[in-house]
Amino acid sequence: MTPAYMPKHLLIVGAGAIGVEFASFYNTLGVEVTLVEILDQILPVEDADIANLAEQAFKKQGIDVLTGTAVELLELKREGLVADIGGQSRSFDAMILSVGVQGNIEALGLDKQGINHAKGYITVDASQQTSVKGIYAIGDVAGAPCLAHKASHEAIIAVENIAGLQGPALNRRRIPGCTYSHPQVASIGLTEAEAARQGEIRVGNFPLLANGKAIAINDADGLVKTVFDRATGALLGAHMVGPGVTEMIQGFAIAMGLETTEAELVETIFPHPTLSEAMHESVLAAFDRTINI
Repeated sequence: MTPAYMPKHLLIVGAGAIGVEFASFYNTLGVEVTLVEILDQILPVEDADIANLAEQAFKKQGIDVLTGTAVELLELKREGLVADIGGQSRSFDAMILSVGVQGNIEALGLDKQGINHAKGYITVDASQQTSVKGIYAIGDVAGAPCLAHKASHEAIIAVENIAGLQGPALNRRRIPGCTYSHPQVASIGLTEAEAARQGEIRVGNFPLLANGKAIAINDADGLVKTVFDRATGALLGAHMVGPGVTEMIQGFAIAMGLETTEAELVETIFPHPTLSEAMHESVLAAFDRTINI
C-alpha cells in the first residue's frame, strides 16, 4: 500500500532490519523519525559492535533511537497519534509497526492436509518437502530467516528434488543477512558472542577510517569484523557496517562455503584501492598481522 501523504513526525516500533531500513529511508527524505526497540540494541540479530556503530551513525543523522524502551500506549486523537514511550507522551503523524516477520500460513488448510507446522512455520525436510509427500514449501512459510535470497535458494532445492536431482540441503548458518540502510549492515555466520560460547576464538576488527577507498569517497564510518576458531583457523562469522558491505559480504559467504581458513584469506590478494581491502585487514587483525593500523 502506498502512503497517501508524507509524515512530518514518524514513529517506528521495532528496530530489526525492516524498521531500520524504513527509519533510514524516511530520515533521508527529511522526516523526523523516532525508532523504538524494546531490546537493548537495534538490529538484535547482529553482532553487538556492528549494531552499536550503526546506532551511532543513525543518531548522527538525526534519527531518535530509543533502545530498551517500550511503547506503553498508543491512541489516535484529533491532533494525530499520541504514544506513551518510556513514560513520556509524544505525538506523531504516522507509525510503522515492524516487530517481526512471520509466514502467512493461515487459511492454507494445512491441518486438513495433515501438513505439520510449528511456531507459525511449515515443517520441511532437507529437500523442502513437508510431512506430506509431494508437497513442498519454501520462503517465509518454511522458516526463518525470512529473506528473498534464502527463499530463492530453497526454491531451487525443491525443484531439483522434484526432478529427482538430489542436492545439498540449505545451510542456514551460511545465509548472508543484509540491511539496506545508510550505513549498510551485512553479516554471515556466528556473532562474536555466539562463537565465544562455543569455544576459543580470534577476532579481527578493522575500521573503515583506515581504508583509503572509504576516505576517498568520504564515507569512512564503518567496521569489518571477522571471527575465527582459535584452534583450526576456520572462519566462523563476518560482520560489517559501512558503504557497500551488502555487496562485499558475498566474499565471506564463498569463503565459508569452501571451508576456508585464515591461511587462504591472508594469502588472497585484494585489489587496491577498494573497500574490500578492509576485509583482508580484518582477517590480518585477527592474527596480529594487520598492516594499516
